[in-house]
Amino acid sequence: MLYLGKGMADIIREEELRERLERSGKTGRPLRVKAGFDPTAPDLHLGHTVLLRKMKHFQDLGHRVIFLIGDRTGLIGDPTGRNLTRPPMTREQIDANAETYKTQVFKLLDPDKTEIRFNSEWLDRMKFEDLIRLASRYTVARLLERDDFSKRYREGTPISVHELLYPLAQAYDSVALECDVEMGGTDQRFNLLVGREIQRDYGQAPQIVATVPILEGLDGVEKMSKSKGNTIGITEAPKLMYRKVMQISDELMWRWWELLTDVSLSGIEALKQREPMPVKMELALRIVRDFHGEAAARQAQEDFDREVRQGAVPEDIEEVDLPAEAAAPDAIRMVKLLMGLSLVDSRTDAERKIKAGAVEVNGERCTELMLSRYSSPLTIRVGKRWKRVRVGPQ
Repeated sequence: MLYLGKGMADIIREEELRERLERSGKTGRPLRVKAGFDPTAPDLHLGHTVLLRKMKHFQDLGHRVIFLIGDRTGLIGDPTGRNLTRPPMTREQIDANAETYKTQVFKLLDPDKTEIRFNSEWLDRMKFEDLIRLASRYTVARLLERDDFSKRYREGTPISVHELLYPLAQAYDSVALECDVEMGGTDQRFNLLVGREIQRDYGQAPQIVATVPILEGLDGVEKMSKSKGNTIGITEAPKLMYRKVMQISDELMWRWWELLTDVSLSGIEALKQREPMPVKMELALRIVRDFHGEAAARQAQEDFDREVRQGAVPEDIEEVDLPAEAAAPDAIRMVKLLMGLSLVDSRTDAERKIKAGAVEVNGERCTELMLSRYSSPLTIRVGKRWKRVRVGPQ
């Protein structure tokens, strides 16, 4: 239980989980552990892997996990944590995103101990009378106990009837799959508990509910979400992934050590006695290695050490032609150049950085708005961003 408990927010009920684990050990029947993912975006990010990692821990103990793709519940749109109804996705969007999920989950999960299922398998077979029977097993009053529903009801924000069906459809997934354990983020607690009750109504033993914390994104404040631009996608390039990890605060780093690695809590306490920089580099190495392998992770670390810590010129700088608007007779307009290369946010930002000496051209600071002496190619650096520019003869 200590192994399964690390990184968990809540287990309902823990004593039931202990009993099922003991029974599984005696009978040899592995537990069926489910987690559902609505294919709302094409790529999984580190926030998703908090849950995937705990699923992997169940696999390590010999149990079978079910990666459930909610291709039908995705058509409803989970209202969890939203003040407004989320627009349902199209069938084409869901199919495309589901395909990418299938290729990504095995970066962590053992394919031999994983079932990938789609809830269209059973929800598509439901007749109208089946839906009515399912809906009759839960009351509107109970559904309105859910925080986001109750808040929207108090504020007069519309709640569509189809949204009320979402927790029931998710609960029926557990019935169809005969789940022993359902996992999800803490924001899914209500839906998972509905599953316990619906299973009992269908004559099944109620599932254990296991929730994991919501991972904060790169900003350390908001939950990791693609819409907030604070994510690290598990398919991102090793070099970029490594550098994004190195951007997080020292405080957030310990949270990531707990939720994104298998290091024990005592091991993490020992790490806290060391200097933060090498510990964060070790974290970045581990995360990149999980998704890209040892060689790619080591290369990403070497590139970071050479290019960021030592200030060396990167080996993979993008090379582009001189933007036409930056060319002037016998000179280059630096503001236009930086804007054309997307190395600054605006004209004002470009002028400010040039005057502050934050722009380098071929290793030397450039503080002039017009560059009259140059040779091709130009290696431009603004902070941590680089571009190499081909220009014609002077």
